[in-house]
Amino acid sequence: MSGTVEDYKVWVTGENSFIRLALSDQAEFSTIASHWRVLYSPFGPGHALFLHSELIGNEILAYSDNIALARWLQASIEAIINPDFSQYSGPIIEAEFERNGDIRSYITERVYSAENDLTLTWYDFLEPISVHASPGSQGRKLGVTTILIPALKAQLSMDDDFAEGTPRSQPRENKPSSSACIAWSETWLGPEESS
Repeated sequence: MSGTVEDYKVWVTGENSFIRLALSDQAEFSTIASHWRVLYSPFGPGHALFLHSELIGNEILAYSDNIALARWLQASIEAIINPDFSQYSGPIIEAEFERNGDIRSYITERVYSAENDLTLTWYDFLEPISVHASPGSQGRKLGVTTILIPALKAQLSMDDDFAEGTPRSQPRENKPSSSACIAWSETWLGPEESS
């Protein structure tokens, strides 16, 4: 059998779930969170959370249990999907990550640090969506394949404060989706990295 193996380098694989909250479907996002659970990368496995929110004065914070991985994600993948996160040059806050829940009801990611504790929760899920974009498509050097599980509802809290807003409806082609998705089996691939 031929033609089943793509001739691309696997850059990273794991999960990259996200929450984007807005006060209405027309409003700008007031909170954007990009959560990574990495199984394979050039800098090993680990977790990272990049956060921009009104909860922190519309600033950006970054958390990780693998600082080298977090910086690499900023420069390589976040530069494509969330350019503001790639520009962040502040410290990466050391943190521990924990997940509980079940995709049939809710998923909660907890991030514990000496600075603060965060909780991200997704619930009221839609049917999963299989997404595949080859390298070079959409003007991107890298391609991505992932399973998105859209959540109609999501919330994010820092200590005892909750971010304002709700996920926006964001259909993907002919599939209903939202601005808050669990993204499992996410793999970014493309040409060999330049040195």
